[in-house]
Amino acid sequence: MNDEPRPIGESLDRLLKSAKGGAGRRELGGVFGKWDVAVGAAVAAHVQPVRLDRKILTVAVDDPAWATQVQLLHDELLARVVAASGVELDGIEVRMARRSRWR
Repeated sequence: MNDEPRPIGESLDRLLKSAKGGAGRRELGGVFGKWDVAVGAAVAAHVQPVRLDRKILTVAVDDPAWATQVQLLHDELLARVVAASGVELDGIEVRMARRSRWR
């Protein structure tokens, strides 16, 4: 282990990568930061990204109908998020939110 000082950003990036299965600050910031633009206001009002792990984006929905909608629009949403964020993703998993945080 090297005891030389390192920039805090480098240390945070390594920590995030280990905690999130390889997703660093750029990946998380790209996907989460561009979410509303990528999917549009109507979808973003009911669907929010919650985790990025091994190129799989997990989203939380506030209603079971939105879970179905995300599954139906999976390929389109995936392509839009990849295009907006520049982050390579393999898929989107849907989970019901415990409690709607974004309403």
